[in-house]
Amino acid sequence: MMNIDVPVSSEHPKMDMFFSRLIPVIATIALHLTSVCADEHMITVFRAKKIYTMDPGWPEATTVAVQDGRVVSVGTFEDVQLSLGARPFITDDSLNNRILMPGFIETHGHPLTGAIGMTRPMVSSLPVAQPYGPDVPGLKTLDEVSRKLKEYVAAEKDPKKTVLVWGYDVVAMGRHLDREFLDAISSSQPLMVWDISEHFVYANTAALKAADAAKVAAGMDGVGVDQNGELNGQFSGTQAIRFILVPQIKDLLTPEVALKNMKFLADLNRRHGVTTTSELSLGAVNIEIELQLLDRFFNDASGTQRCIIVADGKSIDAANDNPCVFVKNLERRNTDRQIFRGVRFVADNSLSGVAIPFRNSGGSDGTEHPSAEDPGKELFLQLQPWWDFGFHIHVDTDGMTANNNTIATLSALQKSRARFDHRFTCHNFGMSTQDQVRKLKVLGGLASINPYDLHHRSELNAPLVGAERAYTAARFKTLIDAGIPVSMHADTPFGPPKPLEWVWIAVNRLGLSGNVRGQNERVTALEAFRMVTIDAAWALGVEDRLGSIEPGKLADFTVLEDDPLSVPVESIRDVKVWGTVLGGKLLPASEIRP
Repeated sequence: MMNIDVPVSSEHPKMDMFFSRLIPVIATIALHLTSVCADEHMITVFRAKKIYTMDPGWPEATTVAVQDGRVVSVGTFEDVQLSLGARPFITDDSLNNRILMPGFIETHGHPLTGAIGMTRPMVSSLPVAQPYGPDVPGLKTLDEVSRKLKEYVAAEKDPKKTVLVWGYDVVAMGRHLDREFLDAISSSQPLMVWDISEHFVYANTAALKAADAAKVAAGMDGVGVDQNGELNGQFSGTQAIRFILVPQIKDLLTPEVALKNMKFLADLNRRHGVTTTSELSLGAVNIEIELQLLDRFFNDASGTQRCIIVADGKSIDAANDNPCVFVKNLERRNTDRQIFRGVRFVADNSLSGVAIPFRNSGGSDGTEHPSAEDPGKELFLQLQPWWDFGFHIHVDTDGMTANNNTIATLSALQKSRARFDHRFTCHNFGMSTQDQVRKLKVLGGLASINPYDLHHRSELNAPLVGAERAYTAARFKTLIDAGIPVSMHADTPFGPPKPLEWVWIAVNRLGLSGNVRGQNERVTALEAFRMVTIDAAWALGVEDRLGSIEPGKLADFTVLEDDPLSVPVESIRDVKVWGTVLGGKLLPASEIRP
């Protein structure tokens, strides 16, 4: 017990009596304060129905001890007691009848631009998941898209304000939009449509005039032109999209709007068990504004997720004299909630558009704007400074030509400067061959697969690129058998951030029709869950703190109402998410509010 010395004077008996009565009160308060301080660092022992640790040597448990946001011990209750020894702890049985897994990780996300897209008026062909209510229904025909666009234009009362719509699906609708199509919707109201992959933007004449596009965009890479050399309203790629889009979203980048939109997407992630997301295009909009918004959102004490932030290499190159040093210095901002790591480039566009290229693009297999001389050489020159500096490099690559160029570039980089454990990651790696997989393995590369390239896209792409290409997209089994660590992502808003559905796709390989597509590329449920936990952490370079439930790692868990490894594989995506745990803090999904 704490010793408390109180002066006592026999010359003041009333004071002596007052102090004598006060002593036990002071002692009680002191003991309470001591207890409160101790509770801040108290060990909490969570008991669950089952815990999947993703540690192959200690794969299952029923109890996990957490202190100061990190795992202290995991095992049976007796195992944990043995590990804790004489250290005091409190027991929390609120998860007693539930299943714990390491917190799900989204390896390719866009918490800012993705949130902007998902909170705009929509023309998606597929239902769009919402965090606070039912899905937004999809549109099935081009006529439905046209009618919906007219509704959005009619609802805008400011004739000078650009109506920005998100979610157009070029493959589902059978064509790219252009100036002529959008002028038929409105010739006076500025109108822009952002496609579902966020790789294409379409503008009408009024929007082009408002942006003074004819003067500035002439000759810009990724800007579409018609047979007369005039702008046709099509924009693709970082430079072109940034030119036409960023001025239109200034109001959406103010903190009061942007943070609310970011919460929208974060709550959608949280509802589906995601505890760590990622930002794969830092700098593509406005890096100073992005840094401020990401810092305010993810480092907030009440935050519900972590974020791994990867710089957009092309944007950073254009804005800095010494881009590698600039990005490296961002790591000084690292916290447990916000981690800067790596750089990303784009070798081609997503599978929502590779089958139907722009009129002035370079092919139907995914190489949208190849260099006339050598597209592989161009990519090599972009990546070499970052490779030599020691960066973890991510490259978006979907079509077979782009895969060849990317793998050839990795080979050339290795020959110019050999590196081990470089984590060079091909994102999407959509339509690929077994030869490409073997080469990627030899070169030490990784793959982060978007399962919706199979589930949502394969049957749409099959008539355009061939069934054998479309149905073997997302080669999970071939990659794993080759020994390549594989992760999964949705690139939200391209696909919904639903890891249980990602796993369901990898295990069952069903197209939208319900038919199996590429059955020999199916994997086991455990293999698929590794792709959204420990192998996802590996792909982002944070396996030392995330991805498995092991002592020393952050106490991030996804909490499920049923055992996804025991239910029939057809039912995995139907397992209910109770909520998440972030750094030992319980976050029930039932408490999610706008």
